[in-house]
Amino acid sequence: MDLPQARRLALGVVLGQAGVTVVAALCAWVLNGPGALSGQVAGLSALLGGGIATVASLAMVGLAFGGAAAGGARSALSAFYRGEAVKLALVVALFAAVLKWVSVAPLAMFVGFAATLLVYWIALLCVPQPVGGTGGG
Repeated sequence: MDLPQARRLALGVVLGQAGVTVVAALCAWVLNGPGALSGQVAGLSALLGGGIATVASLAMVGLAFGGAAAGGARSALSAFYRGEAVKLALVVALFAAVLKWVSVAPLAMFVGFAATLLVYWIALLCVPQPVGGTGGG
């Protein structure tokens, strides 16, 4: 897979995560009674949980694909490590901020977060693998 394809795939994952976030929030809202306060809290909680994963993934994609290819393989690998470190720090910081300042339904928030992670894993499973003797050995 070349760099432009990888970049498109990564941005597609982020868009997929954003879509799943909206769906999870709507499901949480409807399942908890759309007219009730609990439905609103559950919907917002799922939206925040999915939003945390989506924002963190977007930051990772920006750092990993933001000019890393120009410096060669070592530079690209370094950019991916930096991107993952920033992603992890963002997830921890955003969860801490939400749990401190917003009254959420924790289960709905974590379900929203987990649903967006599934998008990432499904995308990895669906990426076509090279055939034949290509690659290092």
